[in-house]
Amino acid sequence: MKIGELANKAKCTTETVRFYEKAGLLPEAGRTESNYRSYCPKHLERLRFVRNCRALDMTHVEIRALLGLMDTPADGCGAINTLLDEHIGHVDARISELTRLKAQLTDLRLQCQSEQAVDACGIVQGLSAMQTQAQTEKHTHVG
Repeated sequence: MKIGELANKAKCTTETVRFYEKAGLLPEAGRTESNYRSYCPKHLERLRFVRNCRALDMTHVEIRALLGLMDTPADGCGAINTLLDEHIGHVDARISELTRLKAQLTDLRLQCQSEQAVDACGIVQGLSAMQTQAQTEKHTHVG
């Protein structure tokens, strides 16, 4: 199948297919005599796998690790469990960060309870008065 058909079946764009090829997450496609990329069902299966991993917010590094582990199907799946446990830890850390962010925003929102001039707005004043924090170390794999 051509790239457009592959993308359509995987419910993505042709740019996504090319991106994953360049990132090494999809094997290179064969070429037809007229130099079009030619994909097979294995490409579709791999593309769907990668897209499912990305939908779960896995990084390319995590996906590559999973793909590498899948290359030895007779091995135990302990490393896969460990990888997923670590990813769950990243998600937990991100939830914590987002919870703190929500609390900050809620506190800020409480600073302005009525319609008034912008220069009297408690939110604007609160943002202006906030001390800039040093960038905290993130404990997730998200930049």
